[in-house]
Amino acid sequence: MNGLFIEFRDPLFGIIVFFALIFIIAFVSYWWGRLRSKEDHRYLERFLRSLRRAPSQPQLKAAIDSDALSQKSWLLIAESYVQNGDFERAVDIYRSLIDRQSEPRRKRDLLFLLAQTYFKAGFLERCETILLQILGRFPRTPQALKLLLFTYERLQAYDRALDVLEPLDELGDDVAADRDYLEIQRLLHDPKSDPAAKCRRLAEHYRSKGTLAYLVFEYLFAHDPALAWTTLRETDAAKIADILWLLPEAHLDLDIIASNGYLRQLYSARGSVNLAQNSPEFELDVLIKLRRCGHTGIDLQFEYLCADCKQVFPFPFHRCPQCQQIDTVVTETMLCKEQYEKSDTF
Repeated sequence: MNGLFIEFRDPLFGIIVFFALIFIIAFVSYWWGRLRSKEDHRYLERFLRSLRRAPSQPQLKAAIDSDALSQKSWLLIAESYVQNGDFERAVDIYRSLIDRQSEPRRKRDLLFLLAQTYFKAGFLERCETILLQILGRFPRTPQALKLLLFTYERLQAYDRALDVLEPLDELGDDVAADRDYLEIQRLLHDPKSDPAAKCRRLAEHYRSKGTLAYLVFEYLFAHDPALAWTTLRETDAAKIADILWLLPEAHLDLDIIASNGYLRQLYSARGSVNLAQNSPEFELDVLIKLRRCGHTGIDLQFEYLCADCKQVFPFPFHRCPQCQQIDTVVTETMLCKEQYEKSDTF
């Protein structure tokens, strides 16, 4: 009987079985991996298709009601929609969460997030309605009051914006800068006041407080350049460098320019005068030296930095769009190729 199984004790047979097992395991592992890879690929495609098709409001409400995700997760999803500019989906999520919320303070927080979304989307009247609803229940809510202030400012409802400053002042906020800014904006948008009266009021404000220089001289140089030149302080010339750079030659006051070191450098760089040999500011120094050598084709362009949050914008501002601070604009100069075709501003 033992003779029948002698071949199974042969070392060569053991080696053959060993390699056969390795081959079978490798073969099964390879095809199992292929099948898993195809299944993962199909799952990924289904997932991407679900992302391309934004869920409808009933689908969102059903998903929120199912409690498959926590409220914190839904808030993160809504925030991602807001960052991507899909405000409609974010609003749907916030509204569904508000309908399910019964605790007053958490509902207030959700309403505030909804108001912020409407504000970013530009639906200012809806934002106002929700903020007034919040303040009706929770009047001592500084965040809601500040957002309501910004909403009225965007709506150019400056009287109502000034009214919002009173409760903010009572809550301990420093509203002096906001009050000055809103009063100046109300003056500039008053159709009953003539430009000459506005210029006088702006000059008086600047002489007495020295604030809002960009806002003041943006209007003064457009409507009364002579008054603007006599009112401008030497220390604020760099802040409005773009306004001064773009002034027509006919509106220049050469006597004031000759008496101000920065103005001499600025207008020598522009080529309007030849009163400066160099400048501590790199861009102006380069332009001055190029002008003296007869080279043209180089111009200045400007960008605008917020001194508070350090955010850079391609356009001037009076209230920072990022941090909402007032009178923090810093004008930065950059060299660029001169544009020969200039469009008129209407």
